[in-house]
Amino acid sequence: MTDLSYQLYSSRNFPPLSDTLTMLADLGYAQVEGYGGLYEDLEGLASALKSSGLAMPSGHFGLDVLEHQPDRVMEIAAAVGMTSIYCPHIGPELRPSDAAGWQAFGQRLEKMGAVYRDAGLKFGWHNHDFEFVAQADGSIPMDGILQGGPLLSWEADIAWIVRGGGDPMDWISRHGSRIDAVHVKDIARVGHCVDEDGWEDVGHGTMDWKGLLGALQQTPAKIFVMEHDNPNDHQRFARRSIAAVKAL
Repeated sequence: MTDLSYQLYSSRNFPPLSDTLTMLADLGYAQVEGYGGLYEDLEGLASALKSSGLAMPSGHFGLDVLEHQPDRVMEIAAAVGMTSIYCPHIGPELRPSDAAGWQAFGQRLEKMGAVYRDAGLKFGWHNHDFEFVAQADGSIPMDGILQGGPLLSWEADIAWIVRGGGDPMDWISRHGSRIDAVHVKDIARVGHCVDEDGWEDVGHGTMDWKGLLGALQQTPAKIFVMEHDNPNDHQRFARRSIAAVKAL
């Protein structure tokens, strides 16, 4: 695994973007993943990527823009060379509370994704933890999303599966054929990295990334994205994480 990616949201508190991209290229990253705030200056983003030599094959887009501004999404994707786009979240106030509701949400995603699939892009869902917490009727939201949207891709955030109480190996075993991108991040030991929301540099926490990557390499996943939701030093996170994964 050589072409490792990096979710630029991890470096949102460490501007400017140009310096971040230079740092990542110097550390050996080949790709980055975009998110909403970066797309406002699309010309600047495309120029910075070109200068750094980094590719941006994937990006996150909010539910509203994906549903109501597909032309803008595809303009962004074309400008930076994205081939895969993912919806990363639904607010608590909008979340269904039972199996039927989550299946309907999967159907909604499937419907909005048709325009992107028709344009040759991969379209899917990126999970957090709430999709793995049982509802009052015993159902698991992620099951409903995948059932309701059988054509959806899945960008699996493995550490969030764990935080939601799920077994990532079980999910990879049952739904690996849907996984075409992965978020690679780590969970700190209890009481550690409290100032970083309990996240750790990849390979230095509690996740069995050697075993997980072995399982994930049997799936269609081609994009492996390093992420830390709240690092207090993004250079340290980027450097230690890529070194650890390449050593596996």
